[in-house]
Amino acid sequence: MGRNLKNVFIVSVGFLCLFTAYASLQGLQSSLNSEEGLGVASLSVIYGALILSSVLLPPIIIKNLGSKWTIVASMGCYVTYFLGNLYPGWATLIPTSVILGLGGAPLWSAKCTYLTISANQEAEENGKRARDLVNLYFGIFFLLFQSSAVWGNLMSALIFGQDPGIAEITEEDLWFCGATDSCEYPGSAVGNTTRPAQNLVNTLLGCYVGFGVLAMVLVAVLLDNIDGDVARTYRENREPLGSAVQGTFRHLKDKRQLLLIPLTIYSGLEQAFLSGDYNKYYVTCTMGIYFVGYSMICFGATNALCSLAFGKMAQYTGRFALFTFAAGMNCACIIALLCWKPHPDQLPVFFVFPAIWAMADAVWQTQINALYGVIFPDQRPAAFSNYRMWESTGFLIAFAYSNFLCVNVKLYILIGALLVSFGLYGWVEYEEQKNSTVWAQNINANFEEDMEDRELTA
Repeated sequence: MGRNLKNVFIVSVGFLCLFTAYASLQGLQSSLNSEEGLGVASLSVIYGALILSSVLLPPIIIKNLGSKWTIVASMGCYVTYFLGNLYPGWATLIPTSVILGLGGAPLWSAKCTYLTISANQEAEENGKRARDLVNLYFGIFFLLFQSSAVWGNLMSALIFGQDPGIAEITEEDLWFCGATDSCEYPGSAVGNTTRPAQNLVNTLLGCYVGFGVLAMVLVAVLLDNIDGDVARTYRENREPLGSAVQGTFRHLKDKRQLLLIPLTIYSGLEQAFLSGDYNKYYVTCTMGIYFVGYSMICFGATNALCSLAFGKMAQYTGRFALFTFAAGMNCACIIALLCWKPHPDQLPVFFVFPAIWAMADAVWQTQINALYGVIFPDQRPAAFSNYRMWESTGFLIAFAYSNFLCVNVKLYILIGALLVSFGLYGWVEYEEQKNSTVWAQNINANFEEDMEDRELTA
């Protein structure tokens, strides 16, 4: 295994361990800490802090610490949140949510920067196309990263499945499941949202803390510090603080970045819908909270396999074909969810929707990340800061209106956002293709002029 590929593997395994804990805990938050809406409030605080962090922190921290140590420090922020959940309360969970949110943007920006640098180094060393390697490396990363949903949810399902206090769901409750009648539900929750026994909760959270610490150790010990010299030089010739912070805002002057904002927001909206509304109003309402883990295992496994496949496939099909495929899959799911009335007798259908949604999400995750790395090669920290900021905005919007809008309205918002964002993304591709054609024509013209000069000289 080459050095660059080894580094990609270490980063991916580190994120796999960290998000085996976090992804599962995020999905359970509204049930584990439902009193006074503490769980949902903590998620809102996380993504609000993520937006602030995306604006202020990534360029500064990455330039000072380098990508490797930024990843390690940011992972520590996640571990504090896991510890806060051991003693949940407003005084513990909200501050640790802020810490996690502030560490989230540097973590993801550093990861994107690290993978892109690795791909460019490999391309220079072996004469390969950097664009193809960026797609491949992001595909490998998301293969391992997305499988975290499998292990985290399997862990929660097996541990919480030991709780004998599982409530039955009546036919009357089933009437309010799905998109059509969710707004008419008379209760404060749907389905079985009973909190599991405290000893089982502590066991699960202890596992989460262990996985978070393991992720930090793996990255700190095994990952190469490929941009350490750049960070060292920056610390010795440090630019003013305001200049580093303004990089994120200056990047918004690029028209391509502005056009990609809706698509990046949509990425957050669609992830939040599946993990929140689909699980609550379709899975939990119909099958019970303990079935959520199995539904998300299907999502995670499909997402992981498709991430690797699409990362490789992009070399042959190009980005636009994959984005078109993802948009079609999401549109089909949204229309079907508007019409479907879930029932326990339709067990296979509960796995069909997360599987199809995962196929689309695999494209959004791998290809939007790769797109930012390819079209903004000289502004990676600022570009990936914008990516994390606008995706976090999508999550925040979804959590903010979650308790106020009906499911069918949320689905209409999703399909509208998808159509608008896909159209603007197509504009970006058109501009990139046009600029690429002009560049190629200029190269050919210069080559022909050079040949003519050589003939005249001869």
